Amino acid sequence: MRQSEVSISDIARIAGVSHTTVSRALRESPLISTKTRERIQRLAGELGYTPNAIARSLQTKQSSTVGLVVTSIADPFFGDIVKGVEEVARASDFSVLLSASYNDPEQTLDIIETFHRRRVDGILVASSRISDNYSRRLHHTHIPTVLINSQVEGQTNLLHWISVDDRRGAQMAVEHLQQLGHRAIGYLGSHSRPASSSQRYQGYLDALRATGVEPSPSWVVIPPGNEASQEEDISAGQQALSRFLAAGVTAVFCYNDMTAIGMLTSCHAKGVRVPQDLSVIGFDDITIASCFTPPLTTIHQPRVELGRLATQVMLDLLQERPGANHTLCPTLVVRASTAPLST
Repeated sequence: MRQSEVSISDIARIAGVSHTTVSRALRESPLISTKTRERIQRLAGELGYTPNAIARSLQTKQSSTVGLVVTSIADPFFGDIVKGVEEVARASDFSVLLSASYNDPEQTLDIIETFHRRRVDGILVASSRISDNYSRRLHHTHIPTVLINSQVEGQTNLLHWISVDDRRGAQMAVEHLQQLGHRAIGYLGSHSRPASSSQRYQGYLDALRATGVEPSPSWVVIPPGNEASQEEDISAGQQALSRFLAAGVTAVFCYNDMTAIGMLTSCHAKGVRVPQDLSVIGFDDITIASCFTPPLTTIHQPRVELGRLATQVMLDLLQERPGANHTLCPTLVVRASTAPLST
């Protein structure tokens, strides 16, 4: 008999008991004696019985499934978030449905509604572009939702967030460059991620102004573009180099590691030595950052922990325990792409 054909009725017939007895035994019901429960569970295992998730969800009113929306499945940043989500979800016998929005707010909302139709118990959204439509849509879906690395104004019982302190991370990056003697420090931002880019830009300004430096407009480059992708990030870093060199900066703080890597490749092509001629620092600490030449100094985001904590908040909400918002602190990782200002 094939596994897919084994049902509770089959087990009941072979065991010589009722359908109800088998059902209770498989649910660990105390109404069934230990001996009978163990015999039925052992028989179910021998027959290769697999519980019907759909039928179980109809009984329990839960699907034991969480929907996860990421900006891109190709971005290494989100790979670690998915890992953290799955670690906690699997430990609690939850499955994860994954979908990518490609940084499109409307597509994100469409995915959320698709998850709702599929009767997921909760939704995790790892996306940088959050709109007021979330709160309005959630009012109709009534599904607990946790935003990862994003924040929203206000709070509802259904909407929570887990984030990294982007502003403080940017301050740490610029302060590191200042400690190396740099004053003319550029910022390469991201048009496709306005919320986090704005916070990092503010941190950049905070650190410069704390030492009495008012940045020239030519020190700041926000490339056009609406698609958050590795290709666009690398291209932005490559194309921005000439503008920073013309502005006379001696160091550049890049929005993320991929834009920084784009800048490093352009430096290599143009004969600009890093860090002797230009110091470059990124943000994220993706795996490739330590493998590049030179290895990239960057701000580390605890990506796996973001996924773990967001999922735990989700499980707390599903158990009707109070949810909480969390802001995690990033850390500076010093490698070889930054050095003291040459005199």
